[in-house]
Amino acid sequence: MSDVIRISDLRRMFAQAAQQIRREQDMLSRLDCVGGDGDHGSTMVRAMEVLEIEMNRESDQPLHDRLKDAGWSVLAVDGGASSALVGTFIAGMGGEDLGQESDCKHLAASFSAGLRAVEKQTKARPGDKTMMDALAPAVQAIQSAAESGEPVRLVFESAAEAARRGAEGTRDMVAKYGRAKFLGERTRGVPDAGATSIALVFQGFREAFSERKEA
Repeated sequence: MSDVIRISDLRRMFAQAAQQIRREQDMLSRLDCVGGDGDHGSTMVRAMEVLEIEMNRESDQPLHDRLKDAGWSVLAVDGGASSALVGTFIAGMGGEDLGQESDCKHLAASFSAGLRAVEKQTKARPGDKTMMDALAPAVQAIQSAAESGEPVRLVFESAAEAARRGAEGTRDMVAKYGRAKFLGERTRGVPDAGATSIALVFQGFREAFSERKEA
């Protein structure tokens, strides 16, 4: 079956996501200069590189335990809220039993578990100009597509498009969290760096499955 997801697929997902982040590191840091320290790009590069290392480590652990360990390793990255929330999301994904291999519906449940973990750590929600503006709609798109029986390639196409739209939508928002909230209207007109990085991550996930054939 083409929609069986194994460790090789997760490795490819995170490798493609890391490549997207590395490619756009400077752009992400420029966006972060509007209301932050200007280090979001470098922070996300470090987080994604840790994920790559952890997922490529030789182990016979089930997929969910690999995700838990990888998430905890990202939580150790010195990068403030961004790396902490990414680590929380990945570790939270490990809350769903995936075994040695999974399918779309179980993977969707894993993404939903990751989102719930993040929601417990931050009060930010879509509309607040944070990474939640891309993350929440992407996870919702995964859940909807998986429940509809879509193949994994289309599941991640839907997720990437939802994340992209969510990130672009932050351009017209005023920041409500972090340092940027003190700038008020001056944050309007520029997309949020965190939401943009999440959109890039899901674009990487889409590319990881783009050449996969349907069953």
